[in-house]
Amino acid sequence: MINVAILSFWHVHAGEYTELALEHPNTQVVAIWDELPERGRLEAAQLGVPFYGSLDELLAKSEIDGVIVAAPTDRHHEIMVAAANAGKHIFTEKVLAASLQEVNEIVKAVHRNQVKLTVSLPRLNDHYTHAIQNILKQELLGDITLTRIRLSHNGATAGWLPQHFYNLEQCGGGALIDLGCHPMYLTRLFLGLPESISAHYGYVTGKEVEDNAVAILKYQKGAIGIVEAGFVNAHSPFTIEIHGTKGSLLYGTPDNKILVRSSLIENSTNEWSEISDSPHKRISAFEQWVDHINKGTVAEENIRLAVDLTKLMEASNLSVKLNRSVELDELE
Repeated sequence: MINVAILSFWHVHAGEYTELALEHPNTQVVAIWDELPERGRLEAAQLGVPFYGSLDELLAKSEIDGVIVAAPTDRHHEIMVAAANAGKHIFTEKVLAASLQEVNEIVKAVHRNQVKLTVSLPRLNDHYTHAIQNILKQELLGDITLTRIRLSHNGATAGWLPQHFYNLEQCGGGALIDLGCHPMYLTRLFLGLPESISAHYGYVTGKEVEDNAVAILKYQKGAIGIVEAGFVNAHSPFTIEIHGTKGSLLYGTPDNKILVRSSLIENSTNEWSEISDSPHKRISAFEQWVDHINKGTVAEENIRLAVDLTKLMEASNLSVKLNRSVELDELE
């Protein structure tokens, strides 16, 4: 049995991750720490486990094997380096940290202490992602020239998003770093890392962080990736568009089905063909984390994509700050 401590209930998915740990046959929740002691004590009482006011005291407990980090983004580096140095396996929410420098230090601590790290990048595991990857591997669209991926909700205009998600210091950003993470790592998955990024933020509701955002990723051979996110859109579907020299792919416009039109598919030149979705999806990031702990393996692809995600987000924020396109090499 893997004994897990929950480190903070700041993030909106903290309760979900706690449920995953409670329901998994190989994990159990044994302790709570929170940067807000009142919140932590309440959660610990509901779970019937000890609350620790000191993070160092909790991490010193030899019976604790791993931690779920759902703390503010600006605390990730401090908490995860400490957890790794204490020999605790780490499961966490995206983004891994606010800057590439902090991410590299976290990863170094993880490798140095031989603990298992997995980051929740959930749309990597969804069935449509793997079906789209199979289409791209078959090169049915030819050379990819443009991707456009959008994820948006109305959390800021409808008032249901927690107020601390508008705290620039804690979050490191708004719509792009929160919702835009998903389109960003999918763009990275489909196209790879770009040469440069140009980002633009809107402040529709006047919050401290952006609530409307777009990032444009530029690639060496002329391809472009467009990442869109917002907190101010009531009925915006999750959408994937991929266009190439031989065809195009649509998903979620608005139906959750994959449509392809390609000159390389018989009878598809003049009409859209629905491609059978994969009936299976990969196991969740949490289940992958447990497997890595039990099998002694490393989440190499997950960590690589998580590092690249922070790099892309940091470049986007820098682009807005400097009001220009930012080369990724500038972050090295």
